Amino acid sequence: MSVLADLLAGVFREPTLAGVARELATLAAPLWLAVLVGLLIGWAWRPRWAAAVQQENPAPPALAHNTSAAAAGESSASASASAVVPRAKVASVAPVEDELPVNTADLMHLRRVVEEKDGGPAWIHMMERTLPTMRYQAWRRDPENGPPQYRSSTIFEDTSPDVVRDFFWDDEFRMKNTWDDMLLQHEILEQCTKTGTMVVRWVRKFPFFCSDREYIIGRRIWASGKTYYCVTKGVPRPSVPRSSKPRRVDLYYSSWCIRPVESRNGDGAMTACEVLLFHHEDMGIPWGIAKLGVQQGMWGCVKRIEPGLRAYEIARTTGEPLSKYAAMAHANTKFIADELISAEDNNDAGSTSNKALAEKPKHWTCNIPKVFLIGGAVALACTFDQGLLTKAVIFGTARRFAGPGRR
Repeated sequence: MSVLADLLAGVFREPTLAGVARELATLAAPLWLAVLVGLLIGWAWRPRWAAAVQQENPAPPALAHNTSAAAAGESSASASASAVVPRAKVASVAPVEDELPVNTADLMHLRRVVEEKDGGPAWIHMMERTLPTMRYQAWRRDPENGPPQYRSSTIFEDTSPDVVRDFFWDDEFRMKNTWDDMLLQHEILEQCTKTGTMVVRWVRKFPFFCSDREYIIGRRIWASGKTYYCVTKGVPRPSVPRSSKPRRVDLYYSSWCIRPVESRNGDGAMTACEVLLFHHEDMGIPWGIAKLGVQQGMWGCVKRIEPGLRAYEIARTTGEPLSKYAAMAHANTKFIADELISAEDNNDAGSTSNKALAEKPKHWTCNIPKVFLIGGAVALACTFDQGLLTKAVIFGTARRFAGPGRR
């Protein structure tokens, strides 16, 4: 430090301001020269920099072109709106799968969750209850980022998956029978009669100290034999204006796998029906308080389902007409489970190979530009015997460029 101080003192002892400026320029010249040479070497040896800059900062005409293309895509989506028709109009064109609010990717995710292959944390058992014609179990898990997630298994005796499917889809019966006494309002915003895809709006009642909650939900059913995968999730709809009351819930997922299972009578008959439910949502309540509320009130809500289902079975046997919601449950999408598993395995294999390729160690020649840049800067710094300050800056810059792993 004393040498550096003496050097600076000598500079400022110059009798004129021009002399001081000249000496400072002499000290700074090696630094600027090193930076210039480093940039030239880096540009010559790493042409990928230019490509990266071009990708991050596209020319204005290209941006305009992409914007036009996006607008054209939106127009195309609007032109095919007859496939997903607002306010219950009839579809006239075959829908595009990827444009539907609930698509095959949602089915594959639900299947992974059902088979406990989604990579999430382990489930923690919460409760188990039994009624004469119903068995219930519930689990919870807490992901690192996101609200608590719940999984439940409800087995109803002497009923069919078809009836249970319609029962959970029928919003009109939910309110008429009041087995779900939290539902205050419901309406269909969009529907696709070919695939059974719907977008519905719910308003649900919350305790007096909270405002009611509004949900914009996309939902759809897939069928593989007598097993039904029913996906319901929150979907964005900017066209539906928000309000302070009821408060919009954006993060919402509640999906079922409905399948026949063996009766507990022990006769081997598949006369019972299991409903595997997976649910999580961000209601705008602290997650710790929400967990406590769910744990305290879960069974009180669940035990109302079984008498509601039996009332629904009676209504069906007496010939009561299907509601428009239950009718849409019949427009489910058929699929073959083995084919979906094969496609999912191929996707997993492709993503694994891509990940392995991305993690492949780089060849030593990839570090040549960095070596030249650092070496050139060090060589230039050592060439000038009076550039002590410049040497310090350049050596510090070189060390920083090399990264903390090389220190």
